Amino acid sequence: MTVRTRFAPSPTGALHLGGARTALFNWLFARHHGGEFILRLEDTDRERSRKEHSEQILASLRWIGLDWDGEVMHQSQREEHYREVIWQLLDSGHAYHCDCSTERLTQLRESQQAAGEKPRYDRRCRDRELKASEQTVVRFCTPLEGELRISDTLKGEICFDNAELDDLIIARRGGGATYHLAVVADDRETHITHIIRGDDHLNNTPRQVHILMALGANIPSYTHLPMILDEHGRKMSKRAQAADVLNYREEGFLPTALVNGLARMGWAHGDDELFSAEDLVRLFDLDGLNPAASRIDPKKLLWVNQQQMSRVSSEEFDSEFLWHCDRLGLTTETLDETTRATLLEVQQARCRTVREAAAQSTWLLEDAPQRDEKAWSKFMTPETQELLQELIPELMAIDWTRESIHSWLQTTIERLEVKPRVVAQPLRVAVTGSSVSPSIEDTLLLLGKEATLERLQAALHD
Repeated sequence: MTVRTRFAPSPTGALHLGGARTALFNWLFARHHGGEFILRLEDTDRERSRKEHSEQILASLRWIGLDWDGEVMHQSQREEHYREVIWQLLDSGHAYHCDCSTERLTQLRESQQAAGEKPRYDRRCRDRELKASEQTVVRFCTPLEGELRISDTLKGEICFDNAELDDLIIARRGGGATYHLAVVADDRETHITHIIRGDDHLNNTPRQVHILMALGANIPSYTHLPMILDEHGRKMSKRAQAADVLNYREEGFLPTALVNGLARMGWAHGDDELFSAEDLVRLFDLDGLNPAASRIDPKKLLWVNQQQMSRVSSEEFDSEFLWHCDRLGLTTETLDETTRATLLEVQQARCRTVREAAAQSTWLLEDAPQRDEKAWSKFMTPETQELLQELIPELMAIDWTRESIHSWLQTTIERLEVKPRVVAQPLRVAVTGSSVSPSIEDTLLLLGKEATLERLQAALHD
């Protein structure tokens, strides 16, 4: 059996963390078993579905490295297929036409609520053998008696009383398929073997299984994931900025780090914390899932990102670094190949986020450094300017290698009998405008001898 999973978001908003984790677990399970991962956009809600949301979902999945097999399925383009499935259910006696008005259904619901009963359709039209018209919907014939038992990977065996289930509408007036019918039709056609989704879909499962059974289709294996809570233990709002996947890119997280963090929200492999995508594909399976809800920990996620910054390939870091530089209006094209490679290597090793790495490179990528007035007033005193005036001739005389700069710095510190920062900080502020940069050796090496001396002279005459 070929394992086939699917991720089926509705393009009514941005891809949030809960959806991204669902997509990741489906992708990992399929790839671990050498199977297929299907991407389906459930865009039948014409009023709320937006093209920009679809594009954002696809961009988010691509950014975190989740590829899919075949073309993206769009439910809005499959209406003809859904009509065929609806007629199949009608012809087999598993569905019927209903002409109950909205007014009648409202009155029925209100009377049931007043009597303390669970609101549900009373099946008035089930045996009337109505014909299709513009005024009818199509309802599914839910079994009237018995139980439906479903085995869930995390929740074990779950029993549903058929008498508690409604005859749900599977086609609206005019023939448009509803959510449950479209989901079942697509899962059947794509031969989905495992459905891994949030436990907010648990109540949908018996309805969809009944339709699958009526169609004579194979029943997938189900796994319903607990939700992700925010750092305070509350349900995370889809509208919260922190829930948007691409917001993490803007904050400077690596895709590898976000995938690592998402995987650990509900799955574990011993006490391991750090994983590459390749590690996750090799190790992931459903027996590592936790049935308890997971809580996002921003500090832990930032730690994971910092760890991954030094672990990822230079190509992945370079791609994200250039993306952030572009957003800041910076370019590395003015740097020679050696300097550019050194900058990336230095910033990759020392920074917590890629955005931080890009922002802390402005002193090198701009013609003139942006001055931090607080740092300038603290370190550019008459005494330190006098010191810099003394150091310039010495810098002019040394070879411009990291080893030579380091040796000169150590000799100067010993000669002056001062702490390293007494020399390093005035130099750093003079040439970068800030008290924060890579080591002074790397800073001067990256800037180059000519630019370093020019900036030191400019600082003295400011």
